[in-house]
This record gives sequence, C-alpha cells and structure tokens, in this order.
Amino acid sequence: MLVLKNLSVYYGGIHALRGIDIEVADGKIVTLIGANGAGKSTMLNSITGLVKSSGDILWDGKNISGSDTKDIVASGLVLVPEGRHIFPNLTVYENLSLGAYFRKDSSRIKQDMERCFELFPRLKERIHQSGGTLSGGEQQMLAVGRGLLANPRLLMLDEPSLGLAPLVSKMIFDIIREINKNGTTVLLIEQNAHAALEIADYAYVLETGLITMRDTGKSLLNDDRVRKAYLGE
Repeated sequence: MLVLKNLSVYYGGIHALRGIDIEVADGKIVTLIGANGAGKSTMLNSITGLVKSSGDILWDGKNISGSDTKDIVASGLVLVPEGRHIFPNLTVYENLSLGAYFRKDSSRIKQDMERCFELFPRLKERIHQSGGTLSGGEQQMLAVGRGLLANPRLLMLDEPSLGLAPLVSKMIFDIIREINKNGTTVLLIEQNAHAALEIADYAYVLETGLITMRDTGKSLLNDDRVRKAYLGE
C-alpha cells in the first residue's frame, strides 16, 4: 500500500534520514520505534510532503514524491501529528469538521462523525466545548478523531501516547486496534515501544536515520537487543 525506497532527508548539513526502505501492507498495523531524534517524525512529514526528501514514496504504486500535501491527504493518506495541533479556539465539533475539509460526501461525513463519537464518547459529551479547554487525553482523542474524519485509507499516528497518563495511553492503543479492525491501515510512530510492538503486525527500528532492525512486532518484542535498548530490560 505504501512503499518508501531509499528515502533521504537533509536539514542543512545534517543527514536526518539515510536511505530508508519501508513497506506498509494493506490492512496492517506497522510501527516504527526509536529514540528521540532518530528521524521518526521526519519520515512521516516527508511522506505527507511537509519536508523535502529524495527517493521514492509509492502510494498504491504511484510515486507521490513532491506532491502537494492537500492532494496527498485527499487521496486517503492522513497524518495525526505529534503534539496534537488541534485548534484551541474552535469547538470539538468544528475541529472534527475540519478533518473532512476536502470531502464532498456529506451523508457519509455525518456517519463518520457518529462513528467517531462511538469511539470517543467523551468528545460527544464536549461537542460544543473549545478544544483548548480539554484535557491532554481528550485533545489526543480529538486529534485522532479529526484524522478519521478525513476518511483515511492509511492513518499515520505520530506519538499518540506522548504525555498521557498510563490508563489514557492504554485506551488510545485499544482504539488504534479498533480503528484497524474496522479496515483502516495504520502506520504508528511511538516511543512506548512495548505498547506499539504489542499491537503491530510488523515493525521497524530506526536509529540515527537508519533502519537497523525489521521483523514482526512479536519477534522484536522478544528480541534481547530491543528489550535492552527500548524496553528497559
């Protein structure tokens, strides 16, 4: 579904990504783990056209390198960014509606809004509340919900559990599973390596701009090198 071939990114003289090769199969959860500064967010921003890159980004067999971000989103490749980036002065409903900005299927948008409220009942309770008044966990729910309203075929999530309490973090991972179960492919970037690998069909380890390991999520979860470096064992 999504294939990166020899993807490279430079920030001035810094080689942030060095020839990344990754595949995301249709219907799967694929995760990328790594330390801060490894290049995880840079990779997602490259896929969505927010960061200039070299190499090939193949989306359904079409090379989208250099495409406009709005066209990439409209094609079903959607990013929920690190830090949530909701609109604090807009209501929950208005934030969610902006996710559907490029869509024309108004009846389906209404269905997807209801589906979002089924996944996140708390958002329905706060539908007329300003986004900036929500808790951190609720803002993350809102960011994910906004991404879902874009009707993604592949949803990319950048550090969805960052700064959240353990119980809220667990709920977010449960919802990611549910989103995938409902037919949306997921590419997950996450520092909580244990939780990410537990739900991943396939996983990659990124270190200083290089893919150093790749295997099923279960295999990497049980790999001694991963356990020592990322699981604190």
